[in-house]
Amino acid sequence: MTFGIYPGGLLGDEQGIVHPVSPDDPERINAALDALQGDADTLSVRAYRSFATTVTPYGPTPADPQACLRRGRTLDLVLQFREPSGRLDGWPDFVRGAVRDGGPGLASVQICEEPNLNLPPVDGSTPNVLNALVQGVVAAKEEARSLGRRVAVGFNAVPSFDPADTFWSDLGNLAGPGFVQSLDYVGLDFFPDVFRPVAPGRLADAVTAVLTSYRRTCLPKAGIPDTIPVRICENGWPTGPGRTEQHQAAALDTVIRTTAALAAELNIEGYSLFALRDADSHAEGIFSHFGLLHDDYTPKQAFETYRRLIAELGGEVGG
Repeated sequence: MTFGIYPGGLLGDEQGIVHPVSPDDPERINAALDALQGDADTLSVRAYRSFATTVTPYGPTPADPQACLRRGRTLDLVLQFREPSGRLDGWPDFVRGAVRDGGPGLASVQICEEPNLNLPPVDGSTPNVLNALVQGVVAAKEEARSLGRRVAVGFNAVPSFDPADTFWSDLGNLAGPGFVQSLDYVGLDFFPDVFRPVAPGRLADAVTAVLTSYRRTCLPKAGIPDTIPVRICENGWPTGPGRTEQHQAAALDTVIRTTAALAAELNIEGYSLFALRDADSHAEGIFSHFGLLHDDYTPKQAFETYRRLIAELGGEVGG
């Protein structure tokens, strides 16, 4: 599979945006990315930009993702729809401009961030997000084609455990053939054994169940065929009080190996880890502790685990 990581410090929790205790350090970030990449030809660098017209959106994170694109690394750009009114004025132009500005290092564009999750830091809490999703995917693909660039266009979602959830059927009813024809992948953000505990020894089973349900149950409701690959866009396991670094390393090893073993059966082409560095290694909440590094850039055990997995399982699947 292809592998990637979010290298910024800013993140969201159930209340809103969490800022890191220290600014991103580009040189330390690149040193860590170099070590993770090893001899691999590339590593995907995940970055986020936010759109709004009636409020001031927070800035991109990391602040300068282009600075991370050394040694063949590519940009995986997320465009969030955060306009509180839900108005789409300017949104398609924003998407097109981001594709143009991404340059030759832009490999993929994700339209919207978790549009099926109604929490403040993600797009599912924004009115009209389904229309923004459909229009954004089509606009991004049209712009990439007009530029003659190979940019993979997609969107992501989180697992839903509510049988009354209509997100996927609503998307299928709204989206026409042009939407599906513009899709190069569908992403999944999932964090097994983080927000919903998993019984000891059952993590691989839980991962298998979520990935299989996503492919076999969720995507068909929106008319998305098996030929469109799935990507794991965000996955991680935080350290902190009661959560050891050894357990983090073991959990990531299990999740990634299980995902790789299912890649051919479920057409999974990539995996991106959240995140490189803690926002605050001394905070009480779990959201600040997802990093492979502490907030001072010193490594946890899982850093070496992910480096070894990239070297062992990485390949030229997808693009």
